[in-house]
Amino acid sequence: MSAGELLEYDAHHHRTELVHGQLVVREPAGGDHAAVLIQQATAIELFVRSTSPRIGRVLGGDPGFWLAQNPDTVRAPDLAFVRADRLPDGPGPGFLRTVPDLAVEIRLPSDRAGADLQKVGDWLEAGCSLVWVVDPSRQAAQMYHADGSVDLLENGDALDGAPVLTGLRVPMESLW
Repeated sequence: MSAGELLEYDAHHHRTELVHGQLVVREPAGGDHAAVLIQQATAIELFVRSTSPRIGRVLGGDPGFWLAQNPDTVRAPDLAFVRADRLPDGPGPGFLRTVPDLAVEIRLPSDRAGADLQKVGDWLEAGCSLVWVVDPSRQAAQMYHADGSVDLLENGDALDGAPVLTGLRVPMESLW
């Protein structure tokens, strides 16, 4: 499948991505997922709005990022941040043809660890600087950095936005 075909595909309220030309269909997320998403989105958006000039845009609702072509890969993080200087001039049809600076993935209980790592690898390989993977069921998270390092977090720790959103710290306890 191509990215153009994915745009036309009717997934009947399912979440979809395209990975090396293969369609990946997932069930809609549940309440815990949505609650954690809104907490993270609020923290990031308030931080971004506090900057002047505004340093970028927070995107939610599974925004599609076209990461590779032939075969096409379109990934859709739960939440993303893109620096202002990397945003397109205006809204356009189709998937974003840039890579987020920060991609946030919130694990569902049904998610496989290997699939999560593949997503993280796709983000980092495409040029994403920072990927947060948050696991509500374990109340834990991982922060994957472009240099290959990984930080493991639990309650008492904080998600750190550096180097993308330097100064942003989201306490883990605030997510649950």
